[in-house]
Amino acid sequence: MHNTDDLQKLLEILPQEIRQRLEQHPQCDTLVEVVLDLGRRPEARFPQQAEYLSQQAVTHEQLQDCVTRVGQFGGDNRAGIERTLHRISAIRNRQGDIIGLTCRVGRAIHGTIALIRDLVETGQSILMLGRPGVGKTTALREIARVLADDLNKRVVIIDSSNEIAGDGDIPHPAIGRARRMQVAQPELQHQVMIEAVENHMPEVIVIDEIGTELEALAARTIAERGVQLVGTAHGNAIENLIKNPTLSDLVGGIESVTLGDEEARRRGSQKSVLERKAPPTFEIAVEMIERQRWTVHENVAETVDAMLRGRQPQPQQRLLNEQGQVVITKATAAGTPLVKPNRSAQVLPFPAAPSTQRQRNDRSIGLGTAPERNLSDALTAAEQSAEMLDDPQMRVYPYAISAYQLEQVIDAMNLPIVLTKYVSEADAIVALRSHARKHDNLQRLSKTHQIPLYVIKANTMPHMSRTLQQLVGMESQNSLPDGEESRDDGEMQDEEFAALEEARLAVEQIVIPKQQPVELLPRSSWLRKLQHELVERYRLNSHSVGDEPERRLRIYPA
Repeated sequence: MHNTDDLQKLLEILPQEIRQRLEQHPQCDTLVEVVLDLGRRPEARFPQQAEYLSQQAVTHEQLQDCVTRVGQFGGDNRAGIERTLHRISAIRNRQGDIIGLTCRVGRAIHGTIALIRDLVETGQSILMLGRPGVGKTTALREIARVLADDLNKRVVIIDSSNEIAGDGDIPHPAIGRARRMQVAQPELQHQVMIEAVENHMPEVIVIDEIGTELEALAARTIAERGVQLVGTAHGNAIENLIKNPTLSDLVGGIESVTLGDEEARRRGSQKSVLERKAPPTFEIAVEMIERQRWTVHENVAETVDAMLRGRQPQPQQRLLNEQGQVVITKATAAGTPLVKPNRSAQVLPFPAAPSTQRQRNDRSIGLGTAPERNLSDALTAAEQSAEMLDDPQMRVYPYAISAYQLEQVIDAMNLPIVLTKYVSEADAIVALRSHARKHDNLQRLSKTHQIPLYVIKANTMPHMSRTLQQLVGMESQNSLPDGEESRDDGEMQDEEFAALEEARLAVEQIVIPKQQPVELLPRSSWLRKLQHELVERYRLNSHSVGDEPERRLRIYPA
């Protein structure tokens, strides 16, 4: 790691006796901060200890001399030294006079994000959590530089206290090509966040210390516009955010839900439960336990859902060993249910062939491409192809799109697809059409790795379903039964997906585990046919009961 601190510029503002003592100190290079309090001895703090620098107490004259050399303090009682990362914070009495100073050393350390560099490159939003002094701001600064210089992204830093890019009008070189927007008053940070998106077209926004409800709301607004967010928040862990009503929206927000009697019995819980009410603003959360030991939650939605249900999440533990290598472990507590059933750990490769080659492969395994194939036929063909090829799975890299929703579609339709977090391992890239048109780096990413790019028209499950079927060669046109009026294609896909998902959940959560018959909602004959075929694949029996328009499917246990 490369360390840049401009320490001498900080020492120059201190009283002469204190400065000389620090310059001769053997641990001067690891200095964290210097504390000057009126009437107390000056204190130097190092990572493992603190010690006094003089036997004499700090006087009014010494404090005033330091303040004169520093310059003007802002509304947050912070000041800086121009073109450096150092921060000087003031303590005032009731009359507004400065009676204490905390002179904190700011360092630009290149290589600090080696632990999560692979996650930074995915384009997903990342939230950094940790106690003060653990290195959150240093990590933010390095992430901004890597995204701007190494990945050639348009990065804007919202610098509320000039702590990320240093004091003065010219930002510190440690942020590379990233741009910096200063915040005149701390309470206006949320307005500057929105202004950055509207005026400067960033691909990434870096925010330090999200601490108010307005800032959390602004962060969600930015994320919903397709901009990657990297930020820090007050709290040591995700549990702190869940319990914090001001910031809980960063992880999806929490609401109380009253369950029906049957659902409460099925879950084995009370009727009133806590649920996550929206997708998280940040897809990834990093808890910085120590400077070189971090806990990574790769899917914040699953982590929050598990915690609300009283289950233990299973985050990654990442640490940097003495050889500079990243060691990743994922411990599973004994007897703790998984947050979500994982697919097989042994994933067979799926060739990233062009569309013409893929069609030849599909025909060779019996998938076919006839337009009269319906959704049910496509699902059956997927199962047959999986059996013939020993369950092959295509690895798909989602670019700035909800991996959680994609997983839901993949599970519901039983598609031979598994999501990957690494572009180098992917056989295809999926992204929203708006991203594919506007982001040149997405096209560059596809060409560099020679991976086909598939676009999704809108961020809805029917459109995701259609694109994923195309990706594995299962796209079909649905032929309507005689007498049924033609409808919008998106509406048809939506109804088919809802009907199949209802049948799948009924089979897997009630019929098979509890050995109880279940009646589904009334559906048209076309949708009941799809449900019948899905139930048959579970080797179960089903019959249509009732009279139109209330005719519905009844599923029986084996």
